[in-house]
Amino acid sequence: MNLSGSAWKFGDNVDTDQIIPARYLVTIDPKELGQHCMEDADPEFSKKVRAGDVLVGLKNFGCGSSREHAPIAIKAVGVSAVIAKSFARIFYRNSINLGLPLFETESAERIAEGDKLELDPATGEIKNVTKGET
Repeated sequence: MNLSGSAWKFGDNVDTDQIIPARYLVTIDPKELGQHCMEDADPEFSKKVRAGDVLVGLKNFGCGSSREHAPIAIKAVGVSAVIAKSFARIFYRNSINLGLPLFETESAERIAEGDKLELDPATGEIKNVTKGET
């Protein structure tokens, strides 16, 4: 099953505190965590993101603490996958364990905010529909 959505672009070293601020770790309710996903980077993110959209980072996405709350919040807000040049090891494992698809590619920097993407988890193929690139 292919995934598709718009790109939300972030940079290097997006840590778990940026993904879900520590002040919200008093709950494990996915819906509540999703409402605060990426809040410190973009206070309106959870209101603007649409089901199926994709987070795009550069190097070391998900660094910081080992909390499982980060991939839970990402999934709960409706994000279908994360693309990055590289992932922090524990975030990578937590995401796999929780069923959040990750795509690692050196081409992450070629994706711009708002680009329409199609992802194939079975093959790892990333299509940037906006730019006509695969």
